[in-house]
Amino acid sequence: MSLVSDEVHNYYEDLLQQHIQALELHLTRDDDYIADLSCLVLNQLPAHYIRHTVDMCYFTTPAQRDEMELRVQDAVSKSVAWLDKKEHQRKAREEN
Repeated sequence: MSLVSDEVHNYYEDLLQQHIQALELHLTRDDDYIADLSCLVLNQLPAHYIRHTVDMCYFTTPAQRDEMELRVQDAVSKSVAWLDKKEHQRKAREEN
């Protein structure tokens, strides 16, 4: 028996997935890149666990939700820049 329900998840995961799709990164990057990106982004953000997405309407203000979205956008931007820099460095080493 699991002590934590399968319904419980980090709301930032939802926001991250939405932002990845909005940027169409899932179309231009492979699964390993998206997995690495997800880890980097989520480790920069606090956990905000919920059972149902609709709970966000009742327990956060619109300003709080906007702030959460901005935090995700910033973390994604930083993480993409870092991953792309590392990928560029790896390719440069392989060419030499």
